[in-house]
Amino acid sequence: MAGALGLSDAQARALLRRLFDAAVRRAQPQALLPSWLPAPPRGRTVVVGAGKASAAMAAALQAHWPADRPLQGLVVTRYGHTPPGAAGGRIEIVEAAHPVPDEAGWQAAQRMLALVQGLTADDLVIALMSGGGSALLPLAQPGVTLADVQAIARALLRSGATIDEMNGVRKHLSAIQGGRLAAACAPAKVVTLAISDVPGDDPAVIASGPTVPDPTTCADALAVARRYGVTLPPAAEQGLISGAWETPKPGDARLRGHEVHVIATPRASLQAAAEAARAAGLAAHVLADDLEGESRVVGQLHAALARSVARHGTPWAAPCVLLSGGETTVTVGGAAGRGGRATEFLLGAALALRGEPGVWALAADTDGIDGSEDNAGAFVAPDTLARAQALGVSARAHLDGHDAYTFFAQLGDLLVTGPTYTNVNDFRALLVLPLS
Repeated sequence: MAGALGLSDAQARALLRRLFDAAVRRAQPQALLPSWLPAPPRGRTVVVGAGKASAAMAAALQAHWPADRPLQGLVVTRYGHTPPGAAGGRIEIVEAAHPVPDEAGWQAAQRMLALVQGLTADDLVIALMSGGGSALLPLAQPGVTLADVQAIARALLRSGATIDEMNGVRKHLSAIQGGRLAAACAPAKVVTLAISDVPGDDPAVIASGPTVPDPTTCADALAVARRYGVTLPPAAEQGLISGAWETPKPGDARLRGHEVHVIATPRASLQAAAEAARAAGLAAHVLADDLEGESRVVGQLHAALARSVARHGTPWAAPCVLLSGGETTVTVGGAAGRGGRATEFLLGAALALRGEPGVWALAADTDGIDGSEDNAGAFVAPDTLARAQALGVSARAHLDGHDAYTFFAQLGDLLVTGPTYTNVNDFRALLVLPLS
């Protein structure tokens, strides 16, 4: 199917892929991080970090740090998210599990805390934080085991809680997050360089803020757990009820003089995609960079907007591209199939579009992994539902079973990129072309 721009189905998909690539490229650490590096201190420089971009950030730092100045460190990233050639330098890179943590992450967190012991006011700590760090540093308070942390992580991921709510619980059960790593660095100065994957770009939420003061409370964390029916072990319940596990708060003397810089954001990446769309001759509209809510519902709302553009020319005229970011949720009530936020968004959108001519969509996670699958996301085309019906594949049944990955896999419409070595959260683009 071609619109007034003369785009075939393959060309429409290729255009959407170029927009996604532009968004990812804008958030690459090797291009961004060097200009944010602080001057070397009189004493030692220790690098710590966690997240899906932390290995790439560490590689960029090492490449631009003076060879004659002391440098050591440890960062932890997701399995498979170490860029080629990044390992083996002065900063050690450890890989661990995400989104459900494992023993490798637990041990890495213990080693990280040990690494920052005994620092002086002449020393510097550079913290490299990005999305995914919450699961990659799972070390918990006394009395809470790794098995407990894993069970809580699974329950939160299925609950529909927002990322802010989930990380509020994680911070208060953690021995390293919620500013505790920064407190352990005292009296050394800490400079945090963060890549945001969270709505609002709050550094206290990115990777659960290991080096950032935490404004939330034990009472907040307990309320979230109870709101979503998350069972806590007795030690955690008591630690939260008593307030004994409170995190370092804004104004804490141990964190005084620290610096925090968010060097990449979802909005900047969406703007890069918009620039690429305009260069291709299309109007581009960034709806928002911080959308939250149920993935399928957000997909339905995007579809309604695209249909309004296609049918009525409001609020914008076609041809155009609609862009958005943020972090939606998938609430799983019972057994679930395969899929993540991006594919569930797309399946909800496809059903709402009902084969609308001239509308294509791409949704993907900018880290290259949608949930825990091997795809970044997928595509929707005007003929998506028709092709599924011809194959005897029910879009509604797959959506009801949270099995969007399988739906798009059967159509050959998955987007597989592999790890991108950065993470600025969800990317969504809807291309609306006028009918010829």
